[in-house]
Amino acid sequence: MEDFKMKIALACDHGGYDLKMAIIAHLEKRGIEVMDLGTNNATDSVNYPEYGEAAALKVANGEADCGILVCGTGIGISLAANKVPGIRCAVVSDTFSARMTKAHNNANMLAMGGRVVGPGLALDIVDAYLDTEFEGGRHQTRVDMLMDIEKKYTK
Repeated sequence: MEDFKMKIALACDHGGYDLKMAIIAHLEKRGIEVMDLGTNNATDSVNYPEYGEAAALKVANGEADCGILVCGTGIGISLAANKVPGIRCAVVSDTFSARMTKAHNNANMLAMGGRVVGPGLALDIVDAYLDTEFEGGRHQTRVDMLMDIEKKYTK
């Protein structure tokens, strides 16, 4: 049987480029396959919704196991990702929230602000998120409720 190798979709705007590159290096050291969906520099201003959507589509269609997004605050790019059906993306600035968003909300994407968290904390947040398992149980009921809300308004 072949070993499972996790694949993560990463995307950022210009405000998150430097942090995205640090996260990519960290993930590769962990042996995780990275799908880098851009942007490719910190100097050219780009539109975060395009990058949030691109990564969210990779997660939603199963090409990636989960996704990590970075913009200046993490807010805008997470809002874009959350418009894609099936995506539960949380903006996180601490390790406790990173663990809880996976354990209780089964978030399939994580967003951070390149102008909010430094690289050391960001890598700890990534590890906390990736190393936490969804608890299921009563939390599954709540995640199902979230998805029912989405289905009700998605035609």
